[in-house]
Amino acid sequence: MDYRTWEEAVPEAITGDALWKVKAYQLSLFLGDLCWRDATKLMRDRRTWSLTGQLYRAVGSVGANLAEGYSRGTGKDRARFYEYSLGSARESRDWYYKGRHILGDAVVKHRVELLTEVIRLLLTMIPQQRGTRLREPGPVYDTAPGSLERLLTDVPTPED
Repeated sequence: MDYRTWEEAVPEAITGDALWKVKAYQLSLFLGDLCWRDATKLMRDRRTWSLTGQLYRAVGSVGANLAEGYSRGTGKDRARFYEYSLGSARESRDWYYKGRHILGDAVVKHRVELLTEVIRLLLTMIPQQRGTRLREPGPVYDTAPGSLERLLTDVPTPED
């Protein structure tokens, strides 16, 4: 499933909401659907059962916290939930890395790159809401021009 095909199937109740304009939120929902497939594959191996739940909860938490933060009335409150989302995105990368032996390198590389894009977006959004700078170096998460487009059109899926 590529992003464009997926996006066309997203209900208008979601795409019609102002939150849909937040690119990090769109990517988090896309990742949630991709994660469903990944979690299904991880569940087939007893060694990764516990990892499966952790991964699925962490990926789901990225979008849930973005939605919660977006609904807050002040920048400080929004920033707090965006920070939770940032933590969940980093946690998700960690769980994906740990599942690489089952999911395969291509799938994990794709998911980690998408999560890194979400992290990059959040590292821009949080200081804007908070009104202060983050003490993290930005270039670590810079992506090459056009790399997001590639991530959205070339979506590897776990092989059975």
